[in-house]
Amino acid sequence: MKVMVLSDVPCKALWDSSDPRAKLKDIDLILSCGDLPAEYLEYLATFTAAPILYVHGNHDRNYDTHAPGGCTCIEDSIYTYRGLRILGLGGSMRYNPNVTHQYTEKAMGFRVGKLWLKLLHHKGFDILLTHAPAQGINDGPDLPHKGFSCFTVLLEKYKPSWFIHGHIHMQYNANLPRICTYGKTTVINAYERYIFDIPDPS
Repeated sequence: MKVMVLSDVPCKALWDSSDPRAKLKDIDLILSCGDLPAEYLEYLATFTAAPILYVHGNHDRNYDTHAPGGCTCIEDSIYTYRGLRILGLGGSMRYNPNVTHQYTEKAMGFRVGKLWLKLLHHKGFDILLTHAPAQGINDGPDLPHKGFSCFTVLLEKYKPSWFIHGHIHMQYNANLPRICTYGKTTVINAYERYIFDIPDPS
């Protein structure tokens, strides 16, 4: 299964392409980590049959009135595609109390806690899809870019194969890795666009 992950800034190679269908023809699944224009995701949806699943970024309050058409929000749920279990938790650490899709550590932990029955039913998950990173895994020192410790707990408890996040722009730090590992989990920063292959669970 070929998976494309997106986050934070539209990929010019896709949005300005003269033939976007050709660039998307081999993609089986598209995962958005947030902070992307709804129009961009809708544009991609018109050129591919691959499902486009998304969580919210901290700048996606416009999604509340204009959710991207042809795409599926998987916030606070486990979405199964061809046997692949994908857990979605969008948003960032709260640094502006007047903005939606921002959470304190306690509030995000509450969201995770409410998932216990779904986690039990699905026997865990294969991909954790978030906007913010996990605490201590390539997050930033400032509050807006600090990761959630409850994400780290999820990785340690369920040991998913992949953790995909956005929010941390690659140009923030030349030493930031696109890919790293945390235990048995492959961690991918989805900034702009990244494509990778995974075994088809089905």
